[in-house]
Amino acid sequence: MRIMNSSISSSDAAARHDRPRWRRFAVILVAGAAIVLALALAAIYLIDPYDTGRSPFFSRAGLRPLAPAMANASRGRNPAFNAMIAGNSRIQLISPERLKKATGLDFVQMSVPGSGPKEQLALIDWFLSHRRGPVKALLVSIDERWCASDPALPSERPFPFWLYASSSLEYARGLLRWEVLEEVPPRLAYLLGLSAERLRPDGYWDYDAEYTRRGDNMAAAHRQELEAKPYANAQRYDRDPVAGARSFPAANRMGIVAASLPEDAVLILVVPPLYKNALPPEGTEQAFRLQACKAAIAGAAQNGHPRTVLIDWRTDRPEITNPAWFYDIIHYRQPIAQAIEVDIAEGFERLR
Repeated sequence: MRIMNSSISSSDAAARHDRPRWRRFAVILVAGAAIVLALALAAIYLIDPYDTGRSPFFSRAGLRPLAPAMANASRGRNPAFNAMIAGNSRIQLISPERLKKATGLDFVQMSVPGSGPKEQLALIDWFLSHRRGPVKALLVSIDERWCASDPALPSERPFPFWLYASSSLEYARGLLRWEVLEEVPPRLAYLLGLSAERLRPDGYWDYDAEYTRRGDNMAAAHRQELEAKPYANAQRYDRDPVAGARSFPAANRMGIVAASLPEDAVLILVVPPLYKNALPPEGTEQAFRLQACKAAIAGAAQNGHPRTVLIDWRTDRPEITNPAWFYDIIHYRQPIAQAIEVDIAEGFERLR
């Protein structure tokens, strides 16, 4: 008969005895961490660091200056505004104050640099769903990203879709980010009246003035970009080589938005300008595609909402030939912005 060493048998027994303790410790540790996380998440939810209006306790409107993608959650629910500007940096210079003088409407600038139709549609939905009074106007900038053929409307840059989600659960999951935690102290300081710093409610940012102060509004690299001729060797056609075969999924989405607007609201579609050398010449495939895209989106919008006007600046106009009025091939300066605003006001008056 084999005799077991007593020291070995004792250690095995002790190990078996300790296993339940370790299991209990692990369970307690995990449960404790989950409770702490849940409490922290609940606190952040109630503090509402981005002023989304979801908190039942803290309702003081306003935020410290933040990037537009985050700050627009606060702006978009502000009841002071009855009209919205959606787009990216190509519509950023359109001034809510000047439009109010021309139309009498209270516009909020909710453009986000680098955004495309997917992001802009999320912001439009947020704005429309938070109106207490009637929406009077919706202004949407339509650039080449609205002409993409991918139905998913992919984003080129990160965007906080969770912040604008209709689902509270999706929003709560989105709060589990380090950058959100960093916003809690400034928000508390603002709520407690310890900090008066506040972002501009109407969202306007005059990048033209900033570039001028920096002194690089016509830097050599940008001047060289303006002088380039990307379509110098482009093939010309007598007619659209793929007429009827083009697909613009964003047009369908625009039609849905248009149909959701109040009957007396005005939908203003603005196609922002390009510097003359960046405008595709007539007869090129790019020009045919651009025209087809504009027609598809405008048609879908007008079918959904007859009170729609198209302000098309992506055409051969005298203003786009002046290099002093462009920062680069896609970003224009104040003289053009104010000329576009005149067209917007006239279009609005035609449909008022």
